[in-house]
Amino acid sequence: MSAPAERRSRGLLAEARQVASPNHDRRPPGCEPTLVLLHSISLPRGQYGGDAVERLFSNRLDPGEHASFGELAGLRVSSHFYVRRDGELLQFVPLARRAWHAGTSRWRGRERCNDFSIGIELEGVDSGPFESVQYARLTTLIRRLRALAPLRELAAHSDVAPGRKTDPGARFDWARLLSALARD
Repeated sequence: MSAPAERRSRGLLAEARQVASPNHDRRPPGCEPTLVLLHSISLPRGQYGGDAVERLFSNRLDPGEHASFGELAGLRVSSHFYVRRDGELLQFVPLARRAWHAGTSRWRGRERCNDFSIGIELEGVDSGPFESVQYARLTTLIRRLRALAPLRELAAHSDVAPGRKTDPGARFDWARLLSALARD
């Protein structure tokens, strides 16, 4: 088996830089991802381009490094993908595995959204805009994922955890993303 074919069979995308996260486990038996769940994150908040998110998702973030990191001590979270401000794509968790990104969540009557979703983090804050290159990368990624999994729905973290989460935020341009996804 060629290296790209082997990576695909393990649920790893060749176009993503791989950063292994230990924060994942098996999906429940027979549970395939049907939902793409969008998030936003930056560490420290509003600061872009660093590696703090990578370190958070790989349990290497020093809580003493920044005043805002103290509340993250011991947190075990991840997502499948992270789209940086410059469009770089990182993958932390193979597609067949359950990443720990949604927390307590519910979508259309189903609890535990991590069971049936693929989590994508965008580098940004819930109160700010996202970059054109991020929308382009996100569109390409979702199209690619739809070819690999029975993804039928798209939601925001704020949709599945209302009152608890606000990301990706009011400035995320859903019309732009949905229009791009509709074009082929």
